[in-house]
Amino acid sequence: MNMEVTAWSSLHSAMNAQEGRRPFSRATLRRIAAFARPHRSRIIRFLLVSVATALLAVATPVLAGQVVDSIVEGDDSGTVTRLALLIALIAVSEAALALLTRWLSATLGEGLILDLRTAVFDHVQRMPVAFFTRTRTGALVSRLNNDVIGAQRAFSNTLSGVVSNLVTLLLTLAVMLTLSWQITLLALVLLPVFVVPARRLGSRMAALQREAAGHNASMGTRMTERFSAPGATLVKLFGRPAEESAAFAARAGRVRDIGVRTAMLQSTFITALTLVSALALALVYGLGGHYALRGSLEPGAVVALALLLTRLYAPLTALAGARVEVMSALVSFERVFEILDLKPLIAEKPDARRVPDGPVSVEFDGVSFGYPSADKVSLASLEEVATLDARGGGTVLHDVSFRAEPGQTVALVGSSGAGKSTVAQLLPRLYDADSGTVRLGGVDVRDLSADSIRATLGMVTQDGHLFHESVRANLLLARPDASEEDIWDALRRSRLEGLVASLPDGLDTIVGERGYRLSGGERQRLTIARLLLARQRVVILDEATAHLDSTSEAAVQEALAEALEGRTAVVIAHRLSTVRAADLILVVEAGRIVERGTHDELLALEGRYAQLHRTQFDRRGPRETEPVESVG
Repeated sequence: MNMEVTAWSSLHSAMNAQEGRRPFSRATLRRIAAFARPHRSRIIRFLLVSVATALLAVATPVLAGQVVDSIVEGDDSGTVTRLALLIALIAVSEAALALLTRWLSATLGEGLILDLRTAVFDHVQRMPVAFFTRTRTGALVSRLNNDVIGAQRAFSNTLSGVVSNLVTLLLTLAVMLTLSWQITLLALVLLPVFVVPARRLGSRMAALQREAAGHNASMGTRMTERFSAPGATLVKLFGRPAEESAAFAARAGRVRDIGVRTAMLQSTFITALTLVSALALALVYGLGGHYALRGSLEPGAVVALALLLTRLYAPLTALAGARVEVMSALVSFERVFEILDLKPLIAEKPDARRVPDGPVSVEFDGVSFGYPSADKVSLASLEEVATLDARGGGTVLHDVSFRAEPGQTVALVGSSGAGKSTVAQLLPRLYDADSGTVRLGGVDVRDLSADSIRATLGMVTQDGHLFHESVRANLLLARPDASEEDIWDALRRSRLEGLVASLPDGLDTIVGERGYRLSGGERQRLTIARLLLARQRVVILDEATAHLDSTSEAAVQEALAEALEGRTAVVIAHRLSTVRAADLILVVEAGRIVERGTHDELLALEGRYAQLHRTQFDRRGPRETEPVESVG
């Protein structure tokens, strides 16, 4: 390893040394060992190869010294040739071991990344919806990328580095002390001249890199927000392009300035330390040559010492920062484990049952519920706040009871924020009730398996969310084994067959982020097609037509009529005209059911439903008073 590479290694270690330190955690190490256990055979091979590489690294300078001695002493050419061939063999072996080390490092590191990412991904999928409503998506994704990779380096880089550097250092010092303890001490005396500047400059460069990372993160967030379809629309409507550009350019300019300054500091550092290294070599050659001329040191030993000197600084400086590198890796592991330690609020019982076959009833029996506080479902680091809000959200549902018989439609109406959508979220067990029981087919949903609930119950929400994938992929999410005929049948029944057939790539047409390449009505009908394809026995419609115009609403209502036919349905609606034919209408206010009955019965009561009816129809005019095709 030449002096410039050694200087870079020293600078890298010094920069890492500026990162935050945490107390030594034995619990963390035990958990790391548990993740590493499946890879233990590869880890052992990796360490053995690292040790062998270190041994070969020290052997070459010693053999080079012997070549010089053989030449000076006038040995026969056969001796020199044998030594040269041995050096060549060692070089070939080092190259082969380097490739083997890289392969072992890559397979070990990537295998660990796979295990960690899979564990975190699977765990996050089990988290409640409240976790996702509070967490910053970018912070969560960073855990699966940056922190997992940082944890992986503990095995692929730090572990092998500590072992190989320690072996190299001990062997190098032992050989150098054997050759000349005076020159060895001289080399060690010069070490602070090499390390101290690296520490100081490393601190400054680390601060610059942290600042640059902050600016880059800010620019990334700004671009993500401004370049999404709704963000770009908002900027075009209300934004000021010149000011947006100036704000972005200011941060980008600062990153440029930091890049220039960092490059100059690096260049200055490398030049200075290369000079110090050259001076150290000069001292070794000078003192070693003096001893050689006096006959107290062999000429070959001088050459060997000079070569060994180049292999002394790198392991010394690397080991000086090894503790910090280890602690940095532990921090990454702890950030990953922090996610894994966050317990999901919804847990499936080991003996979970399936929903009984046949038509399914829906029942709420004395259900009360309040959304969990932040400290139960989230992490301060994922919300980017100092401390989580420990206050509970308060009870939002109070003693809610109703029953939808198989094939019936129950509608929930009421003011915004009354708790209607909360009822819808308890049925598919996105949350669990605090008290009371929610039943599907007469069975408590807490006793049912998640797969069985998903196969039984389908939901259409008001935003009609779609993934940035093809029409086919978005539909097959509901039923991966659906045939082409099944897909087109669902599209026909949702009134989308003609539209999809006219698209450039048909079923393989990409719908865009959140489905923004489709209109609002088309997105809703595609989500209804997804529901029809799934063939679920219970349907929840949560304000499925809330944001549609009259034309789109009419098309969606036709599709909904297909979706609800023969199914048990819970319909949440703001527009009362869409629920007139429901078998039972529940009026929800402040988390309580205040009225129940059919449309005609509730109008006759002259209560809250009648008040909502008059308010909507007086405001919307005579068109609303005309009969409208119902969802029932």
